[in-house]
Amino acid sequence: MKFNLPKKIKAKKFRDNRGYFQECFKENKFKFKPVFSALSYSKKKVIRGLHFQNKFKQKIFITVLVGKIFDVCVNVDFKSKNFSKIYVNTLQEGDMLYIPINFAHGFVGMDKKNLIMYQFSNYHHKSSEIGIKYNDKNLKINWPFKKHILSKKDKKNIAFEQFKINYFNK
Repeated sequence: MKFNLPKKIKAKKFRDNRGYFQECFKENKFKFKPVFSALSYSKKKVIRGLHFQNKFKQKIFITVLVGKIFDVCVNVDFKSKNFSKIYVNTLQEGDMLYIPINFAHGFVGMDKKNLIMYQFSNYHHKSSEIGIKYNDKNLKINWPFKKHILSKKDKKNIAFEQFKINYFNK
């Protein structure tokens, strides 16, 4: 299967009196081999994003291990007819999301505790990293909650217009 857009995956859970078993990732379905995995733990109202790598592009596969998140992907492919289109999903424990290259990704924690596992198709390259403001006026993302918690780094993310000026035709 080829996925060109973010794709929410609800895998079947095999339940019994002990709990459940759930498959999370199959390389043959998504056509990428993760080169590293990471975890993020976020409190309620914490926003992470919107992030992506411009040169060393990454496909990303996330799994919500604990909690619930409001997840946002923005198409940042200048050549796409869907450039700047926003894809929103609410993900909870056991839900997964496949994010192809050329999408900025971010989320806000909806529960008191939110634990997310990431699998990346490429390593992190600080020099290739770009952050776009989560509350950019042109993107008009309708985030839940009025007040959010951001890292110092995410507070310095650039406006979407600035991204277009800086990176178009590069």
